[in-house]
Amino acid sequence: MDNSHEARLGALAAETNLFMPLHEMTAVDMAEYYYPGATALGIRASDGVVLAADKRVTYGYTLMSKAGKKVFKVLDRAGIASAGFIADMQTLARTVEAEMKIFELESGMKPRVYNIAKLLSLILYNSSRYAPYVVETIVGGVDDEGAHVYVLDPLGAAIEDDYAAVGTGAQLAISIVESEYMSSLSLEDARNLALKAVKAAFSRDAASGDGIDLLLISSDGIKEEFVPV
Repeated sequence: MDNSHEARLGALAAETNLFMPLHEMTAVDMAEYYYPGATALGIRASDGVVLAADKRVTYGYTLMSKAGKKVFKVLDRAGIASAGFIADMQTLARTVEAEMKIFELESGMKPRVYNIAKLLSLILYNSSRYAPYVVETIVGGVDDEGAHVYVLDPLGAAIEDDYAAVGTGAQLAISIVESEYMSSLSLEDARNLALKAVKAAFSRDAASGDGIDLLLISSDGIKEEFVPV
């Protein structure tokens, strides 16, 4: 093997962290290596919002659980779907739910979906300097202004859209949603589209799988559902 070939292999190993001992990994290396797989998405329908996520929990190349929960109810007509570290998802969901309940009690007003997304955005941004949450998030819900879907990155940038997907299976899932989405979709049609998109991600993303958790959100409230795959 010539020196130039050895150099190229060394560069490749450095770029991909191949064979790197754990004690030599930086925090960024560790996050990349152990970043959990997931497929989570949100779809805005004409009469509500669908949030969906898989249940497989992986760290690096290890399957840790087949029963992870990545969708969370927040108040009566809003929820969160996430991809990233399970502990971060759970902490953020509990914190946002508690803060929104306090807001509702103190103000006497129902929080809008924007309020939930904005609070989550501030939490993520303020933590990003010192101890960032390793999580991508979709906030969806229904308020007096209609149905809303917001997608947030780990640094807190929040964007409202008709649909969004996050996680390692996001590219596969979003291609299905984008090809079939219409603003006139009913909640039931959006549910079926979400299932189709997440199942498509399962077929190619080894880090996603083991069933789908759904939140079907309408003005009447939230229905939780599990679909085995």
